[in-house]
Amino acid sequence: MAHVADGDARSRGARRRQWRRWLPLALATLGVALAGCASDAPLDTFKPEGDEAQKIQNLQVPVFLIAGVVGVGVLIVTLVVVIRFRRRPGQEDDVPTQIHGAPRLEVMWTIAPAVLLLFVAVFTVKTLFDLAKSPADPLHVTVVGQQWWWEFQYPDVRNSSGLPLVTANEMVIPVGKAVALDITSRDVIHSFWIPRLNGKRDAVPGRVQPLTLEANAPGEYYGQCTEFCGLAHAKMRMRVVALSQSDYDAWVANQQKPAENAPANTDAAAGQVIFESQCARCHTVTGLTNDKGEPLVSQADQQLVSGAAPNLTHFMSRTTFAGATYDLKRPGCTGDLQGLPTGTPVTCLNAVQLSAWIRNPSALVPMDAVQNAAGKYRGMPTLGLSEPQISQLVAYLATLK
Repeated sequence: MAHVADGDARSRGARRRQWRRWLPLALATLGVALAGCASDAPLDTFKPEGDEAQKIQNLQVPVFLIAGVVGVGVLIVTLVVVIRFRRRPGQEDDVPTQIHGAPRLEVMWTIAPAVLLLFVAVFTVKTLFDLAKSPADPLHVTVVGQQWWWEFQYPDVRNSSGLPLVTANEMVIPVGKAVALDITSRDVIHSFWIPRLNGKRDAVPGRVQPLTLEANAPGEYYGQCTEFCGLAHAKMRMRVVALSQSDYDAWVANQQKPAENAPANTDAAAGQVIFESQCARCHTVTGLTNDKGEPLVSQADQQLVSGAAPNLTHFMSRTTFAGATYDLKRPGCTGDLQGLPTGTPVTCLNAVQLSAWIRNPSALVPMDAVQNAAGKYRGMPTLGLSEPQISQLVAYLATLK
């Protein structure tokens, strides 16, 4: 009897040790699950803000519920089997009786999953066809991915020279209007994703992928490149800014204006000289001219692997920079936009962060910014400017409204 009691005590001790071993893992799993339910998550795909995203929501919620019910059922059956048929103290190590040929069970666990999968497949295919429909009278935007930022071209919106409006990292759209995207890439495969407005779509060199977005309310909708594309993949972000129609029209009118020269005899004027000699090799600012009065055209195709750099004509009309990774505006600052519908007030400019970017870009965004065998850079190189020059360049950028 003492031998049996010792065996029972050892068995209880083993079970307690098992609980102590598995409890931290269970608590960690619960913590991760609760963290994933944070209400302020900017990339929350379960909070649709557009018609396309709502179609995805209408599909994924019942699918997740079905998967949850099946998962809980499997877990319960597994626990029942583990507890009921566990090896007990003093039990002989006999091999359990092997059985086979239970037609009812076999038919049940074959038909039930097939019916569930058929249900999911029918509604998934229907949703895919609904998402693939071309919208009526949309705003067309061409999305071009490159290492490591996004370019947005508006072929429907052109300036007096007939060139399409071009911006970087932040796409501005009117509320309640369908936006037909044509997505492609200049270098490697990227993936465009604004979770609150639609699903993901790959940006593939040499191919054009369609996607439709529509925002139901004004606001900022965040996104992230979801295809590994190199060193700075995790920092390749994007933002959609949805404005009322009147604000959108005001934004377009401002974007169509060329940049003005900085006021003479100021730090901004000195910064413009630095920009023209250093930055204009890759970046475009519409309105700048050379000594002959000719438009100053960037040579990004000769300088960069991707052949393009962000257009900075209206740099201050944005709220982020460096692949939408860093805020151009200081947190909590609410200065005057001087009648513009969106952007960064000059008094709120995050000059410290912008200066750090100009001083050493690779310290903020991982890049292989050294010349390759063809003499081109992959990313923004360090310009080697002095601190006074950096301040002057920041002052000039602050004038690009």
